[in-house]
Amino acid sequence: MRGVVLHAPGDVRVEERERPAIVQPTDAVIRLAATCVCGSDLWPYRGIASVDRPTPMGHEYVGIVEEIGDQVSMIRPGQFVVGSFFASDNTCEICRAGYQTSCVQRQPGAATGAQAEYTRVPLADGTLVATPELPPDDLIPDLLAASDVLGTGWFAAVAAEVGPGKTVVVVGDGAVGLLGVLAASRLGADRIIAMSRHETRQKLALEFGATDLVTERGDDGVARIKDLTGGLGAHSVIEAVGTQESMMQAIRASRPGGHVGYVGVAHGVELPGQELFYSHVHLHGGPAPVRRFLPELIDLIWHREIDPGRVFDLTLPLDEAAEGYRAMDERRAIKVLLRP
Repeated sequence: MRGVVLHAPGDVRVEERERPAIVQPTDAVIRLAATCVCGSDLWPYRGIASVDRPTPMGHEYVGIVEEIGDQVSMIRPGQFVVGSFFASDNTCEICRAGYQTSCVQRQPGAATGAQAEYTRVPLADGTLVATPELPPDDLIPDLLAASDVLGTGWFAAVAAEVGPGKTVVVVGDGAVGLLGVLAASRLGADRIIAMSRHETRQKLALEFGATDLVTERGDDGVARIKDLTGGLGAHSVIEAVGTQESMMQAIRASRPGGHVGYVGVAHGVELPGQELFYSHVHLHGGPAPVRRFLPELIDLIWHREIDPGRVFDLTLPLDEAAEGYRAMDERRAIKVLLRP
């Protein structure tokens, strides 16, 4: 099969690779209908996260089950399924509490890489959720978004205690931040302030439910948020970037007693203890337990109540994956969908 391999920063290749097979009796092999490039893939692509060997890429996936192991009982060949970027048994005590990305058996959800024609999914019964039937082609991008960026934005909103009567700030205008806007709107927020200085992303944020736009960043961005909230700051802040600046911007934009839901993969983030102590800000986040939300999100998509697939503004064949990485790295695309 063909699959994407990152050899070194900036060096993305589509290569002939061995087609995955069942390894453990709890595995499934999926023929991928669509996959994509994630913002977190850009960390190693840019050399910020280390690349010390050729690495199969991709962790977002939807497709049709081709094979299952002897111990898989809930998933059947022929079903169209959505999976999470971490595999989980969905039965351990941590999973039952809703934190499947910290499952005691946690492992990569697409064990052989999802930017490919096929992938192997461990712990298939706990990781995969089937759609009611084979979806129409126009729903596939929406379902693919549920595999990571929608579920991550949704978790960020839940972690930030978004709800009716709340003012929400979203730090980050990538796919996760934009879908955090959508989640905040669905969860009933009164006011949603999207921090973005890019016109196409601003437009999509407004269409997803943002009520205000703030173009400033850092201390200037915080000051603008305070101006918009009577000097108090927001009730809820979604942090969807993962840098020192974005995390401090999120904390400082929150009011005392406010909540920050952080889902940007942290790189070089250090929190000043004394400032945090006196802020009275709640922090909750981490790798989103997408599996917790998949049944609800699939249902909303299936009934066309949400359209998260609009974050895919560039679709390419798998063979052009390198261009997809370049487009996202250069911010020419919000998120790139790849068709195997």
